[in-house]
Amino acid sequence: MARKPNFTRKKKRQVHGATFWDTEYTNPQHLKLSENVSEDLAKFTRWLQRTESNYLLTTGNSVVDAGCGNGRNLNFLAREFGMEGFGVDISSAAIAQAKKLSADLPIHYTVGSAGTPLPLPDESQTIALDMMTSHFLNREEREKLRDELFRVLTQGGYFFMKTFLKDEDLHTARLLKDYPGTEMGSYIHPIMGVPEYVYSEEELVAFLSEKFIVRKIYRSHKHVFHGQARKRRTISIYAEKDYQ
Repeated sequence: MARKPNFTRKKKRQVHGATFWDTEYTNPQHLKLSENVSEDLAKFTRWLQRTESNYLLTTGNSVVDAGCGNGRNLNFLAREFGMEGFGVDISSAAIAQAKKLSADLPIHYTVGSAGTPLPLPDESQTIALDMMTSHFLNREEREKLRDELFRVLTQGGYFFMKTFLKDEDLHTARLLKDYPGTEMGSYIHPIMGVPEYVYSEEELVAFLSEKFIVRKIYRSHKHVFHGQARKRRTISIYAEKDYQ
């Protein structure tokens, strides 16, 4: 009797960190990438316009985006309000796209980690953004980013942060259980192979309140249907750098 050939399934090579993001921005496989402004950021600007801080959205003022991706949010602020911008991202492919999309705008981009010092002067930015970025950083890096954004913001400037929310999120509970990381509250992402940290609302407010005044909090819905997890929960926080 002839022996059946022994086929070995070829394992798909997993890529991590910057390589993962370079691949996604070049040939998206796992994420839906957009060139349109985040609705959460647009909502933040509408809120600012209704407050005494509406002067922050003014021609010539500057915004820093830590983890800027393809620059879609900086592009929006530049085109809508005439702002200048500075974006940093770990992915060189993302930065290449950002430069191409904003060639006619006063925005500067650089490749680098959001958890390292920013090449910006003290109190040079009126708005700072961390949108789904710092959860990739370890505790020391998260603290460094928070402190750097505080340093570069003007007095009365605003920090807009959006991240995953741990509270009552079934996806997060599963990831923490099945893929635990070395830091409490973290897991190893099963696709990207990198650690991610997820805050509870109480933890995040306490963390930001060491430097900022938290002015507004928005939480996404508990994305559960008939006991099954759906979309992951997120939290958005508007935090002001208080006058000293």
